[in-house]
Amino acid sequence: MSERLLPAVVLGVDTPIGLAIIRDLGRRGVPVYGIGREPAAIGLASRYLYRGLTRAGGGPAGLQAQLGALSAEIGAACLFAIAESDIEALNLMRAKLPGYRLMFADAARMERVLHKDRTYAVAAGLGIHVPRTAQCATLEQAAALAPRLRYPVVLKWANPTAIEGPLQRAGLALDKVHYSHSAEELLAYLRPYQRVGQFPLIQEYCAGHGLGQFVLMRGGQAHYLFQHRRVHEWPPEGGVSSLCVSLPLEQHAALMQQSVALLRALDWEGVAMVEYRYDAATGQAALMEVNGRFWGSLPLACQAGAAFPWFSYQLFGLQQAVTQQPYQAGLRCRFMVPETKRLLTLLARPARGGPHQLRVRRWRELGGYLADFVRPRTCYFVHDWRDPAPLWRDLLQALRRLPRLSGSLSGRKT
Repeated sequence: MSERLLPAVVLGVDTPIGLAIIRDLGRRGVPVYGIGREPAAIGLASRYLYRGLTRAGGGPAGLQAQLGALSAEIGAACLFAIAESDIEALNLMRAKLPGYRLMFADAARMERVLHKDRTYAVAAGLGIHVPRTAQCATLEQAAALAPRLRYPVVLKWANPTAIEGPLQRAGLALDKVHYSHSAEELLAYLRPYQRVGQFPLIQEYCAGHGLGQFVLMRGGQAHYLFQHRRVHEWPPEGGVSSLCVSLPLEQHAALMQQSVALLRALDWEGVAMVEYRYDAATGQAALMEVNGRFWGSLPLACQAGAAFPWFSYQLFGLQQAVTQQPYQAGLRCRFMVPETKRLLTLLARPARGGPHQLRVRRWRELGGYLADFVRPRTCYFVHDWRDPAPLWRDLLQALRRLPRLSGSLSGRKT
């Protein structure tokens, strides 16, 4: 079968996302070439990888030369990329990658979804609820606004990819999400950003849980749909998914129609996650962002039968039709390193207190953590008994990071 299929090149196999793409394509006979930043990348240990490579040095020019040499060797291939920074770099060299069929959106489309404020404007025009958001140009503007806000507030960058370089040059870290619980805390957090002359968005906090709706779009049409609920997140107040569960399409069907309408209005092509915060008490969903790439919880989708890498490969690589197929609802998937960090953080907290005054039920948290090891409908972001080597590599890397984790949990800098 592999002789009849185009090879696939996956750039960024250092995370469970890249590993999921390797497994999904490799099991179907696609020859997969994985490129990792480090020789220890977990995807490079997968048995479904046809060949693994370490990313060339020299920045974008080195990467372009590496991809060009690989194309000359293997011929036409589908090129997958995961990180937004890699997609941005590859879009700049699109004309110089003639041997590849690119499995990600072009620069103009990526620009639309990377700017959250632009996405919010389009969404609001479609009647999608958008959290109240403010963008301050100066610290003085933030100081005038701060007393009028309801706390906590969420801080996030309008375009994380664009701000990453200026922050690094100023010696500042890029926080994807940050919570401030008072005016004083907000201004203290914003003050260092005067060095770059830009500030993150200030957004109202929306109660509820994370709800991700995933769509494969082409030509204004949705070719495949999937959704999940975030059961646990890291950090616990809201962040990346550490435990998620697949949901049937019968739930939130009207919201899914709005998600497709939003992607159509954005003229989106390819895979995307439309992320909401859903409050079950009120039935209201608030748009958080559109993630225009393969998302962190992709392992859940693939193991549930929503094979987005394969469907993308078929639709954009082989020019074959894709139709909606059933997937398994109620499947749980765990990202064990952040899930364990979440548990340890909650166990170390007082019974009530901390951000958002979360009530911590220690025994329930511990019992749920242990019970998921024996639930028959639980799978994992990394572990797969058919492909065990990436797990051992991931565990080794986790052990190496353990002193840093211990320091962060105890409040010490390491």
